[in-house]
Amino acid sequence: MSTETGRETLGFQTEVRQLLKLMIHSLYSNKEIFLRELISNASDAADKLRFEALASPDLLGEDTDLKIRIESDKDNNTITVIDNGIGMSRDELVEHLGTIARSGTSEFLQQMTGDQQKDAQLIGQFGVGFYSTFIVADKVVVESRRAGLPADESVRWESDGQGEFTIENIERSERGTAVTLHLKEGELEFVEPLRIENLIRTYSDHIAFPVTLTSATEKDQEPKLVNAATALWTRSRSEIDDDEYKEFYKHLSHDFSDPLTWSHNRVEGKREYTSLLYIPANAPFDLWNRDVPRGLKLYVQRVFIMDDAEQFLPLYLRFVKGVVDSSDLPLNVSRELLQQNPELTAMRNALTRRVLDMLGKMANKAPDDYAKFWGEFGQVLKEGVVEDHGNVDKLAGLLRFSSTHTAGDAQDQSLQDYVERAPKDQDKIYYVLAENHATAAASPHIEGLTDKGIEVLLLTDRIDAWLVDSLREYDGKVLVDVGRAGIELPEGEGKITQEAMDDEHKPLLKKVKKVLKDRVEAVQVSRRLVESPACVVAGESELNPQLRRMLEASGQSLPESKPILEINIKHPLVMRLSAVTDDKRFGEIANIVLDHALLAEGSQLDNPAEYVKRMNALLLELDSNVASG
Repeated sequence: MSTETGRETLGFQTEVRQLLKLMIHSLYSNKEIFLRELISNASDAADKLRFEALASPDLLGEDTDLKIRIESDKDNNTITVIDNGIGMSRDELVEHLGTIARSGTSEFLQQMTGDQQKDAQLIGQFGVGFYSTFIVADKVVVESRRAGLPADESVRWESDGQGEFTIENIERSERGTAVTLHLKEGELEFVEPLRIENLIRTYSDHIAFPVTLTSATEKDQEPKLVNAATALWTRSRSEIDDDEYKEFYKHLSHDFSDPLTWSHNRVEGKREYTSLLYIPANAPFDLWNRDVPRGLKLYVQRVFIMDDAEQFLPLYLRFVKGVVDSSDLPLNVSRELLQQNPELTAMRNALTRRVLDMLGKMANKAPDDYAKFWGEFGQVLKEGVVEDHGNVDKLAGLLRFSSTHTAGDAQDQSLQDYVERAPKDQDKIYYVLAENHATAAASPHIEGLTDKGIEVLLLTDRIDAWLVDSLREYDGKVLVDVGRAGIELPEGEGKITQEAMDDEHKPLLKKVKKVLKDRVEAVQVSRRLVESPACVVAGESELNPQLRRMLEASGQSLPESKPILEINIKHPLVMRLSAVTDDKRFGEIANIVLDHALLAEGSQLDNPAEYVKRMNALLLELDSNVASG
């Protein structure tokens, strides 16, 4: 280490080395995005300085016009992106450019597949755009001076992207950061001013700060203003084309894919604010981590205040990207003050409704896009039914399920579809809960309904048990769990009561209950079975078996509960059981019938070894009968 400059050579964090290799391979076909990422970072640095200067005006000094300069140098094959924003200290350079200080890094790297398109989407979501410079450069030099620090505390960072970087102290008169790319021999197109200008207009025209371009070979050239230099959301919708909206989304999200849809709206009157909201096409890798930073980018009177302002949308809409710019909030607003601001509730409610309206419009007018959205975010949207009771009706119309009406496991049927297909006198919506689609589609519980042509929704997402507990009805029709006791089938109800059916077969039911007394709460004749010999159902006040299993898996202690066994008295196996006179044989077959019913429902057997023992004995007996016959 040099004592004069404090020069150090440090190694990249392991995750950074992995990411660099993956990025160069996956993003090569989109290599020009490096310029978008550098300009985006420069814009963020200017935003952050403007915000910090609210409390400390001296940070701006005499250099009050925030801007971004791009210099191309054909003689040295370099391109430099310079900003006079917040800048970075030595420690910040090491932290930001040598490590990835973000939770979920390992999970992110594990999801990399080798598929260039999919990996490019993941890399964009992770927000590591600076490293894209190594796709086109064999050396990158960063010089930076943090606002408020003296010139001799400026820093230079340098790396070839191969595993190490050097860092040293330098003198720098300007506040802010300069990133210089020494281009690879095959990437010299990016030093051409016309090429750079086209890229700025394509990817960064919406940047709110002036972006100028100069060429080192034209010494007397005045810097050329290339972009519109106006925050996109402040412009009229009629002035903005779709490509500009899409590129602004990519600037916000670091995503490489176009959004599915967006909504740009200005509210005037009692409260004034502008919002620009986007629905992404792809779910982020950390969608299910409810603790990661998320939310809208907040501006107040066009001054950047914070990223990830989560107070403006509920958690179940955490996938939404966008900007909200308020004219009413104070410039010194903090996350704590936002939580106490009475105006925020009204804004939050209005923005939530706007997002749900966007989704409703997409579902009606662009069903293919909505199908893609549902595949990516459907389970998250279902959280809203549980958490947001004020918008249950809107959310119910957006839900999609698989159903016995269609083949395959696609969740493409709405509750409205179900209602429109149902007979006019059917006042119920039937559903079955199961661990997966195959189990649901083959469930004994739905046999009686499907045999009568009655549609059943097949609910297989983990959250569905909570969803139906919150969504009790739709369009005046009650949602009914076919896995519970006491179900009434649409046809034939009232002709014979459950009590009368059980009373008719009382000796058999009593005998089965005696054998299975430690395993079942009750035994009764089934009104729903057609092809299966038996099924287990939950009592009306009991937890659904799927929900019970999830709660137990999460470590919750629950009171003991035993299922109700329903038997199909017309099934050959049950008829054979009723004819067995040997008590031991009767007990073995009765237990096997129950075991099979539990397995079909998706439960684990408490004693699999005992089940195997019973089955082996039965198979040996059958084999003996065949041999003797």
